[in-house]
Amino acid sequence: MTIEKIKSDINNQLGNNVNIVLNGSRNKKEHYKGKVVETYNYIFIVKLDNLEIKSFSYADVLTSTVNLYFNE
Repeated sequence: MTIEKIKSDINNQLGNNVNIVLNGSRNKKEHYKGKVVETYNYIFIVKLDNLEIKSFSYADVLTSTVNLYFNE
């Protein structure tokens, strides 16, 4: 998978619900639920269900630091 493919896939999911698993240090995982609201050249923005806003990079998705699961 390439960054361009990841960008395209995320851009196609704008406005859709997503579950995010962030693999942190020392085997800590953080789980988020929200919607993809904006995409940029190097990052994408997710508005969480608790109205918090988080940004993630496409490189993090490529390296599996961030895992995305889209709800169809």
